[in-house]
Amino acid sequence: MMEPLRRGTVLLAIMACAAVDSSTGISASPAQTARVLPAGDHSFTLQHGGRRRSYLVHAPRAGADRARPVLLAFHGGGGEAEGFKGYAGLDAVADREGFIVVYPNGSGVLPRRLLTWNAGECCGYAMNQRADDAGFAIAVVDDLARRTAIDPQRVYATGHSNGAMMAYRLGAERADRIAAIVPVAGGVSQERFTPGRRVAVLAIHSVDDPRALYEGGLGPPFPGTDVRSSHRAAMEGLEKWRRHNGCAATTRVIENRAGRSGATAQTATLLEWDGCGAGARVAHWKLTGVGHLWPGAPSRGRDEISGTPTTLINAAEEIWRFVSRSSRD
Repeated sequence: MMEPLRRGTVLLAIMACAAVDSSTGISASPAQTARVLPAGDHSFTLQHGGRRRSYLVHAPRAGADRARPVLLAFHGGGGEAEGFKGYAGLDAVADREGFIVVYPNGSGVLPRRLLTWNAGECCGYAMNQRADDAGFAIAVVDDLARRTAIDPQRVYATGHSNGAMMAYRLGAERADRIAAIVPVAGGVSQERFTPGRRVAVLAIHSVDDPRALYEGGLGPPFPGTDVRSSHRAAMEGLEKWRRHNGCAATTRVIENRAGRSGATAQTATLLEWDGCGAGARVAHWKLTGVGHLWPGAPSRGRDEISGTPTTLINAAEEIWRFVSRSSRD
């Protein structure tokens, strides 16, 4: 899925492709920065799959004296790391809670914009080129571990739209490294499902999402093109994980919220499956009246492409609230 575009905006350029610590502007090798990553924002590159790939890091001041959890955050299709970093709201939560946020960049024809992830059956350039994005994500974690102390048992993944699909794929293919995933506004997008261990999963998705269709099917054309993507139903991925994690078929309502965005009535219901294996919860924030936009992100109102925004839940807060309770065995 393409990342939603707001009227009057353009996609932001990715950080310059050089292994540079952006807080100092000085080139930094892993050996020079090992175990020491100053608080703030950083930009790094690495070689993977025969091409130069890049990622951004937000390091909080809190927890610098210990190995910290890591949250991989995948931008939507047609976006890039810095743009996602700007609206996801994850940095503020990381500063408060003491975890590191990593924003990898996808790939595309243009080096600085319109980037996508190979999530299996979507999307665009990355899918067509069969980019090894799951391998790239793990290479990013390993590269970060050479630069600063991380907790390898507490590596998590989230993403928006095509990035949500990427989080699903990473959880399924690299369960040996990922403790929990939180896909937002995107469903599972791969046929192969063979995780080697249980992974905690929270899906955030609206039944009224106009682009990543909740019930599945062929979505609308990407902006300015006649390209369309087929989507699997939101519950398909959750059902796969429910079975894999040993959960019962029944759910409990944990929380209900209701409100409005302008003239649009909205609800948010947190569902959780019973009986899951220890540390392998499966849950779902099921939204109504909400579009394809990131919940809790600043918005100017209804978007013609992506529908109605919401502040009924804050995705960044819900992501950390969920994943922080999970640790890989």
